Amino acid sequence: MGQACGADDKKPLSERFEKIMETKRNSRTALNLTEGRPIKLILLFAVPVFLGNLFQIMYSLVDTKIVGSILGEDALASVGSVSVLHTLLTGFFNGLSLGFSVITSRFYGSGDEKGLKKNVAGAVVLGFATAAVIIMLVSLFLRPVLTLLHVGADQAEMSREYISILIWGMFITTAYNLCANTLRAIGDSVTPLIFLIAASFMNVALDYIFILNFGLGVKGAAIATVVSQFLSVLLCLIHIYRNFPILHISKSDFKMSKKQIFSMYQSGLSMGLMSSLVNFGTLVLQSGINQLGTSIIVAHTAARKVFEIWNLPVSVIGSSMATYCGQNYGAGKYDRIRRGIKSALMLGICWAGVIFVLAHTVSEYLIGFIASTDSEEVLYWGTTYLEYDMSFLIVCVFIVVLRNSMQGFGDYSTPIVSSFIELVGKLVFTFVFVRIFGYWGIIWTEPVIWCLMVIPLIVMTIKNPVIKGINKKKEA
Repeated sequence: MGQACGADDKKPLSERFEKIMETKRNSRTALNLTEGRPIKLILLFAVPVFLGNLFQIMYSLVDTKIVGSILGEDALASVGSVSVLHTLLTGFFNGLSLGFSVITSRFYGSGDEKGLKKNVAGAVVLGFATAAVIIMLVSLFLRPVLTLLHVGADQAEMSREYISILIWGMFITTAYNLCANTLRAIGDSVTPLIFLIAASFMNVALDYIFILNFGLGVKGAAIATVVSQFLSVLLCLIHIYRNFPILHISKSDFKMSKKQIFSMYQSGLSMGLMSSLVNFGTLVLQSGINQLGTSIIVAHTAARKVFEIWNLPVSVIGSSMATYCGQNYGAGKYDRIRRGIKSALMLGICWAGVIFVLAHTVSEYLIGFIASTDSEEVLYWGTTYLEYDMSFLIVCVFIVVLRNSMQGFGDYSTPIVSSFIELVGKLVFTFVFVRIFGYWGIIWTEPVIWCLMVIPLIVMTIKNPVIKGINKKKEA
């Protein structure tokens, strides 16, 4: 079990069991993922996470809808041109904090409360230190980045104003991700949902206030998003203080050894880089899209919003598996990991079937609604993108479930290899096929790449000792 369980291995079994039960009794609303039917537990954990992430997407969707309907297509294109950069940063910091929380879930599964608290304290220090470095670098080189993205001259200033606010707001995003993922690591996926619902309603109200009443344009949409997330952070901190003594950290918990820092960064950067490689590839792809004209940018922006919503259950099942596998890996219950992966794949495959039907029936209506347009060109390309790409969602299910599960039981390298394949593929498509086939090159990018990147995940999952049922701790 490595660092998560080493100290407790020396204690008598009865003492370890009592420690585990005491730890979990102190976590009032926490869900214990190491006992009970896997598919039921995964659903109980994943549904609140899904709804929470849905409301997070609603932040962006409301911005898109309001900006498009009130400020026009140029403003919407300015937001769409740089939204992938925001997604890249958000994905990295969420992956970083999720990687930290995977280790937290292992400590929780093994009943090591002291190790859990030290890991939470370490996540705070390393999370904000990493955020400070990256935010400063991105802000310093923002104009060259926008140039590389081929942001049009008509949208350049609006794009810069919009993304600058969101970049500095990454400190608040990091704080929320640390709070929410730590709560989820010990099984509480409900509370972050409740706070996000409150923040979502606040976001809608502030959008109209800042854009309509104050006339702030796209800057108003960005400010509304940051202020709303700040509310979520405050509510999370109050909830942790009142209800989770197990997460209360003291000055001594901040003393980190080199071994702890290495272990945390190994997990955190693995998940952060996995997300970043994916999103950086999308960023490069966006640079190709931005050269295809305003109508294509608007169509792709609207189509990606629909994609994010339809793909959300898949990504949530995946992130839930990281926590599920982490807790059971910490508890040494490898058989439950295998059963959980099978259950998660079954749920994802069923959802992929539903989305296949939706993609071929209602895509045009959704594109028109989100983009607030009746342009035939926008509707055609947005609908075509969804019909083709969503037909391959079943492949994406295997990718997301397997690579998140691997992070949970300690395989950090294979998910990065798979994500690197995606990055290389998007570079090739952007600089070769998009120039030859235009937007058709964009449409076929992800189906082709998904089929390639799933191969190492399947092979290495089958070979992994956890999946084979080799429990080194029990053998010892």
